Amino acid sequence: MSKLKLYNTLTRKKEEFKPLKKDLVRMYVCGPTVYYYAHIGNLRAYYFADIIRRVLKWNKYKIKQVMNLTDVGHLTSDEDEGEDKIEKAAKKERKTPEQIADFYTKKFFADFDSLNNERPEIICKATEHIKEMIELIKRIEKNGYTYIGENGNVYFDTAKFKDYGKLARLKLDELKAGARIKIDEEKKNPQDFVLWFTEKGSKFKDHLLQWDSPWGKGWPGWHIECSAMSIKYLGEQFDIHTGGEDHIPVHHTNEIAQSEAATGKSPWVKNWMHVSFLQFNSQKMSKSKGGILKLADIIEKGFNPLDLRYFYLSGHYKKPLNFTLDNLEKSKSAYDRLKANISQFEDDKKLNKECIEKFEKTINDDLNTPEALQVLWNLIRDSKAEGKIRTIEKMDSVLGLDLLKVKEEKIPKEIQKLVDERDKARKEKDWKMADELRDEINKKGYVVDDVDGRTVVRKK
Repeated sequence: MSKLKLYNTLTRKKEEFKPLKKDLVRMYVCGPTVYYYAHIGNLRAYYFADIIRRVLKWNKYKIKQVMNLTDVGHLTSDEDEGEDKIEKAAKKERKTPEQIADFYTKKFFADFDSLNNERPEIICKATEHIKEMIELIKRIEKNGYTYIGENGNVYFDTAKFKDYGKLARLKLDELKAGARIKIDEEKKNPQDFVLWFTEKGSKFKDHLLQWDSPWGKGWPGWHIECSAMSIKYLGEQFDIHTGGEDHIPVHHTNEIAQSEAATGKSPWVKNWMHVSFLQFNSQKMSKSKGGILKLADIIEKGFNPLDLRYFYLSGHYKKPLNFTLDNLEKSKSAYDRLKANISQFEDDKKLNKECIEKFEKTINDDLNTPEALQVLWNLIRDSKAEGKIRTIEKMDSVLGLDLLKVKEEKIPKEIQKLVDERDKARKEKDWKMADELRDEINKKGYVVDDVDGRTVVRKK
């Protein structure tokens, strides 16, 4: 069995993976802030976490995976500026924060499930873990890493934490006020961040969600939420923390600082794994820049959610993936051909061990999904290969493409007649007529695939 190797953002190396506890992997996924629909750039991060999970299961590990839902405290910047995203949406839509969070949580999981992502063992809401956040801030305060601003907010003092910035390789003496974040007049250092907001601050006086705390009535900062919930469910040290690469310089950097300041344990997380951006028009896809596409948008354009999953699989997670409708169309075509081919195979109850070994080698080499797809296609095209069905089934436990799920469709007589005429034209080598009939079939909403000398018809 090949050894599993994963790239660790913390060490900047590809390392052999070994969990802290034998056979059990504890993993935390930075979940969504549920104030709006997830776009397909966001969804790549959850597909990525799902691939990690599936590869770990392939390697016989037990998994305890936690994903948070941020329903308070995430401001319109990733730092300490702007409005609370949930409350801004509530005002805009004339709903309560709870209604906003509930509505977009349901929409998120509809998309999450349709992409064949496996749900984590634990899904936790920030608003249901305020007690844990307050207790963690008290530990940080006791260890001497906090100060109170003039308006009563509780700040983390990054100058007192010697390893601050190690994930992003930041150098504090080179950080200038305003270079990385807009400096707040209350902060001692520009990179300091809020652990607990209080209602005393004039710009936050209208915040709807508030709780009592030792520092006054208020609500948690975004960063403390992930630390408190992950520690509660996974312990003070665990194996893997995932997220988008945009979380490296601020959110994940701050998570590490406050968690290690509270627990005194380093490294807090052994393996940090980050997925690169999905690019749209050569830029990161983001809500703030506009031009986003939701899963519902591409479904309206005639695509299936698993067409998008195939598209994600076609690129390595550490590289930006350029999204265009043309690129998605190519993925759809490849996925459709893949399923059409597989539908013609008969199950001989065998397993192709050579193919399985090649597949395992690719996925265990830092989740190399493009190469894994190539291994699959090589098996499909090998007319002499045995054990195709059982081997495809096993590989699909990682790919998550429902490759053996065949939707039975009754072909209308009108379409079948055109197909029969096309088959006759091909047999007589009347290629012009065959192409014309293919186009006519296509216009009527059906696709014809020629697989191993046989004709396969399916609805678009």
